[in-house]
Amino acid sequence: MTTLKNETQLYITVPGAPAIDGLRFRKFRGESDYPLMLETINASKTADHDERHDTLEDIRHNYSHLNNCDPYQDMLIAEINGQFAAYTRVSWWEEANTGCRLYTSVGFVRPEWRRKGLGRAMLHYNENRLREIAAAHPPEVEKAFQVFTTHGQVGLRALLEQEGYRPIRYFHEMVRPDLENIPDLPLPEGLEVRPVLPEHYRAIFDALQEAFQDHWSPSVQQEEDFKQWIEDPDFKPELFQVAWDGDQVAGMILNFIDEGENEEYSRKRGYTEDICVRRPWRRRGLARALLARSLKMHRDLGMTEAALNVDSDSLSGANKLYESMGFRIVRTNSVYRKDMA
Repeated sequence: MTTLKNETQLYITVPGAPAIDGLRFRKFRGESDYPLMLETINASKTADHDERHDTLEDIRHNYSHLNNCDPYQDMLIAEINGQFAAYTRVSWWEEANTGCRLYTSVGFVRPEWRRKGLGRAMLHYNENRLREIAAAHPPEVEKAFQVFTTHGQVGLRALLEQEGYRPIRYFHEMVRPDLENIPDLPLPEGLEVRPVLPEHYRAIFDALQEAFQDHWSPSVQQEEDFKQWIEDPDFKPELFQVAWDGDQVAGMILNFIDEGENEEYSRKRGYTEDICVRRPWRRRGLARALLARSLKMHRDLGMTEAALNVDSDSLSGANKLYESMGFRIVRTNSVYRKDMA
């Protein structure tokens, strides 16, 4: 990771910046920025009515496992009269099934500084930085800008559409509002769920990546992804439901409970995420059986509801499965793209 040698390298000029008194742009300073970033995330989520729970530990974890991103070169921070007002970060990744390179931006603007041209200027800066990065990549490869937006980010979606981005995919957040009347569903014959031990982590991770290659826009995995996975605050192997066929992982649900989020929103929710079944074991009722086991486990742990995220156009018919198990859509998020050419 690159570091900045002195303050003269820190502040930069952003073309097209709005005329806001006291506005300056700078690069990332390091971990001292994390608390300011967290404050900006929290202010943004409140304004956008987004339900999320972030901690300094989360930010520290994410920034210690970045792929294709040097925050000292790939972040932009806006200060107004010396106060943190917004930040953005860019990175890129490659789709495993198409080879397309996707150049992504993520960022947050404090609500009091929105609709003043700040977000637009920062988006343009990001696009220029991503073009610089893309110029070093093979010219024959398809390239596109991509931005993920949540249900509540109405202003961001409007900005993206004005700048030529279009929604190409939708993802539903689904909730099962109670954990009553969970069906008794046996595992398919020959399969068993075992406690997850450290020596199983790599096999589970590899099976997860293999199964998700059949989903929309899978990424090419790097070794850093495995490290990030096992060090994630939501990594709760004691809650995983992993079905084995001998020494082969057949399918899984990587459950977790975010205690901080539950406290913030005064609820008792368990997450049933990364639901997947490898090809040889599909169409046998394994996902449904693992989901029933997961819901009962969350109930026994004192949870009163469950949640998950799902691709609205899942090729596996996951939406119908989850609805049949009592989940309902509560909000929808969007992925926007724009051809870099």
